[in-house]
Amino acid sequence: MPEFDLGTVGATLGPLQVWVLPALLGLGLASATGLRTFLPLLMLALAAKFELFGVRLIDQMEWLVSWPAIAALGTAATAEFAGDKIPAVDHFLNAIGYVVRPVAGAVAAGSVFWAVDPTAAAIAGVIVGAPAALAFNAAQTGARVTSTATTGGLGNPVVSFIEDVLAFVTVIVAFLAPIIIPIVLIVLAVVVFRLARRIRERNEPGAA
Repeated sequence: MPEFDLGTVGATLGPLQVWVLPALLGLGLASATGLRTFLPLLMLALAAKFELFGVRLIDQMEWLVSWPAIAALGTAATAEFAGDKIPAVDHFLNAIGYVVRPVAGAVAAGSVFWAVDPTAAAIAGVIVGAPAALAFNAAQTGARVTSTATTGGLGNPVVSFIEDVLAFVTVIVAFLAPIIIPIVLIVLAVVVFRLARRIRERNEPGAA
């Protein structure tokens, strides 16, 4: 990747492209990591590798587009996808998610602030990414606990697959239209909440 004078780039592009759009893209990526740790990072790496959707990474994260990194992320994403369909294993993944997903969210968010210096990008990543990932991991916990309590864990694979789709779609929307990510995240939060409530209501005694 060619070298840029970040000060000149920032002055040329303006705050929308330097801060606002990367923040919205990072917010979408980080929120998706709250549901799946590795899938959003894998999609980010592939998008940057093949120069899709105009995605660019800060120089310090260029290693993410290497084939070994992509292979490792692909393996991890596949293992997470499979493991999350197994009752008990899914709770373990969710529990460790309270530690690893905010980190993944901060990394994903900070990586896309390519037009600022590395320190500012890292701080922005933590501010934008960590809380978003933590919030959606907590929402996932609520849905999963409800599913386990009301279905004995039998409904967990279905819930997990829905979360896979939501994480994937959120990343795609973040790539294509980051400006609407706040609306998408509100809808996503409502979907997760209503999913948990629907599972609870369908399995309450006396429910049809």
